[in-house]
Amino acid sequence: MENLVYAIVLLPLLGFLINGLFGKNLPKIFVGSLATAMVFGSFCIAVSLFLKMDSESQPIIVKAFEWFTVNGVQINFGFQIDQLSLMMVMIITGIGSLIHLYSIGYMSHDKGFYKFFTYLNLFIFSMLLLVMGSNYLILFIGWEGVGLCSYLLIGFWYTNEEYGKAARKAFIMNRIGDLALLIGIFMIAAQTNAVDYLTVAQNASKFELDGTVIIFITASLFIGATGKSAQVPLYTWLPDAMAGPTPVSALIHAATMVTAGIYLVVRSNFLFTLAPTVQGGILLIGFLTAALAGFYALRQNDIKKVLAYSTVSQLGFMFIALGLGAYTTAMFHVMTHAFFKALLFLGAGSVIHAMSNEQDMRFMGGLKKYIPITHATFLIGTLAISGFPLLSGMISKDEILVAAFAKNPVYWVILFVLAAMTATYMFRLYYLTFHGEFRGTEDQKHHLHESPSNMTLPLIILAILSVLGGFINLPHFIGHGHYAKLMEWLKPVLTEQSYSQMEATLSGVPFGTEMILLGATVLMFFCVWFIVKNTYVKKKKMALAEESYTGWEKLSAKKLYVDELYNALIVKTVEGLGRGGKMFDKGILDRFVDFVGEGAEDSGKAMKRIQNGNVETYILIMSLAVGIILIVNFILQ
Repeated sequence: MENLVYAIVLLPLLGFLINGLFGKNLPKIFVGSLATAMVFGSFCIAVSLFLKMDSESQPIIVKAFEWFTVNGVQINFGFQIDQLSLMMVMIITGIGSLIHLYSIGYMSHDKGFYKFFTYLNLFIFSMLLLVMGSNYLILFIGWEGVGLCSYLLIGFWYTNEEYGKAARKAFIMNRIGDLALLIGIFMIAAQTNAVDYLTVAQNASKFELDGTVIIFITASLFIGATGKSAQVPLYTWLPDAMAGPTPVSALIHAATMVTAGIYLVVRSNFLFTLAPTVQGGILLIGFLTAALAGFYALRQNDIKKVLAYSTVSQLGFMFIALGLGAYTTAMFHVMTHAFFKALLFLGAGSVIHAMSNEQDMRFMGGLKKYIPITHATFLIGTLAISGFPLLSGMISKDEILVAAFAKNPVYWVILFVLAAMTATYMFRLYYLTFHGEFRGTEDQKHHLHESPSNMTLPLIILAILSVLGGFINLPHFIGHGHYAKLMEWLKPVLTEQSYSQMEATLSGVPFGTEMILLGATVLMFFCVWFIVKNTYVKKKKMALAEESYTGWEKLSAKKLYVDELYNALIVKTVEGLGRGGKMFDKGILDRFVDFVGEGAEDSGKAMKRIQNGNVETYILIMSLAVGIILIVNFILQ
């Protein structure tokens, strides 16, 4: 068992080392196949462990070595395999291996092919450390590793200055959240004399419910989660992360980096359950993030930007579930979102590949007859995220809506509107891209073609998962109970208090009421579908340039000018301080150093005149010195 656990982590690391050291001189097909095989190997091992584990299994702790001891707190470097970590590992390696396979075709003509796969393997390794570590410090190592890899991958095409700025923006904005996370970990260690999850969970009862200490700790952890999972106010880096190659967008947005914040909160459920005030804050931030990002997506013209804001909005849905205390519901949506969002991003990459790197939907249209596999799979992803009955996205999102209604019917109404917004911008994207007349150039039309099989195969697999993924946790109108599957599976990683809170929430809505709510969401879905199709197909409405929009459309296209606001208040302020520091450095510090240097030089020149090698001069100076000493001594007496 220990060897299998080590193998899950070490296989991607081995791929990183081999390709990093020797990849430049190896054939591209070998580099891509090796990187893909390493991640797929980890996935196969994770599946084998999954088959041996059930909802009654206790956590498996694999201790690699004693790391260090400080102030009586012993820190071990090891891994914890339980239901939560295994679920995350299968998502990361399963979706990750498909993205690796897709990248072999997508990046085949790129000069940095071997570097790209080197970074991808390092990314997967870091993410596995994050979710498999047995304590908060190992999580933090993986957390920082993911941040580094995101910087390298977002800025992969570094010769483009704007892409470099996007990478720096992601790196710097994540550092804000990372500092808060580190403070939270230090506070946990100080209060419990431990950082491993099991010991901290056992000692969590010592905290006062909603006390100052537990609020500070959980708020710090949550701020860390807002950075990595792109929540308000630390969310603007994620849409800019579209600067990286499309497989990077799929990897960051679907299965890995952005889900780290949700994982952190669920893993720390024993702390967050004791801080209802912070849970309320999580709920508020989740609503605000989902609403803002959904509004922005309504009038974006870049196909990847629409999907990016869609990701931010869906992450808001997940944090709403966390704020409601429905931890397994959040994880359910993490899983289904990984399926259909990876599908949508890779589908967008296939579109961009066919369109000779064009990303603006205003210059697309009518692509369904040119790239039929991409069209069919992309439509499935669109239907899943928008809430088509019985597809994975509908089932997981319905569970969030039910939990919201159980807490407060007003929450359900807000989420209902946000779900309608999701369907609106996704169908707009779909119809502008695949229907109507082709609006690109003749050269682009001449080169339109379906992607190669190593790109379309992952699309087909992800489409199947997007259809069937929701059946893992069927709602009880099918006859399985709302939480009978996933909730029972994840029960061992939840404290009794967390589980009881969640059970009360998810079972708090009568069956008849739930069916009415479900009927309303299904009706809403078909109404939105009809209205958007009528607008963009029958009436042939076109997307306009940002400058052409007015009113709310302009605010949506310009993202409420939040980037400009951040730039004016923060970026310009920091740059101003930098310029002030430069003036201080050159005007004062440099002049002071020059003054000291010149003084030393002048004194040296003066001493040089005295030290001339003439004995008579030395005797004269000695005689004068003795005379001065005698005179001073006589005066003092």
